[in-house]
Amino acid sequence: MQHKIAPSLLAANFTNLAKDIDLINNSEADWLHIDVMDGVFVPNISFGPPVIKAVHSIVERPLDVHLMIVQPERYIEMFAELGAYLLNVHYEASTHLHRTVQQIRQHGMKAGVTLNPHTPVSVLEEIINDVDLVLLMSVNPGFGGQKFIEHTYDKIKRLKELILRKGSNALIEVDGGVDNHNAAALVQAGADVLVAGTYVFGSPDPVEAIRKIKHL
Repeated sequence: MQHKIAPSLLAANFTNLAKDIDLINNSEADWLHIDVMDGVFVPNISFGPPVIKAVHSIVERPLDVHLMIVQPERYIEMFAELGAYLLNVHYEASTHLHRTVQQIRQHGMKAGVTLNPHTPVSVLEEIINDVDLVLLMSVNPGFGGQKFIEHTYDKIKRLKELILRKGSNALIEVDGGVDNHNAAALVQAGADVLVAGTYVFGSPDPVEAIRKIKHL
């Protein structure tokens, strides 16, 4: 399977989201990554339901929604109604992770679990067969434009080993500091989905930037 590209809306031009979404529609992007932050779980606030609903009405790619919020289980039904294709919850924010994952699937979405940089992949031992995707944060969550954490490569390899050993079909997604300099190494390590924000939307030609990391 060729790796997927999920540009992150967090790095888009908020004064002209329609224009940037049109760029995504005319690119080789596979998904659109949307970070939802509550200012509690992470020190920032981002998109709310009205913005996501508006984005869903014009984007031609599946919505990869990443919840960086406390008590994510309270909002599963709402994000299903907003059109999320995949709903990602943090291991660190989910007290009853298995129940939350099951509820996401019951609402017709793919279920993802996110790990912060300090959280080892071993915590997924008992749930890896129940999730469709694991998102590894390669920066500390909350802000775009951060420097890539180098030990992510080894973490991807450990996660891939766990997935293969358990016979799981989970994809590996990486988010944070992804660009044309590290994309090939991330895919070689085992990443299936690359989230790229600043690299894409900060580029003079976002469509070409996406093409570069899609065709490594």
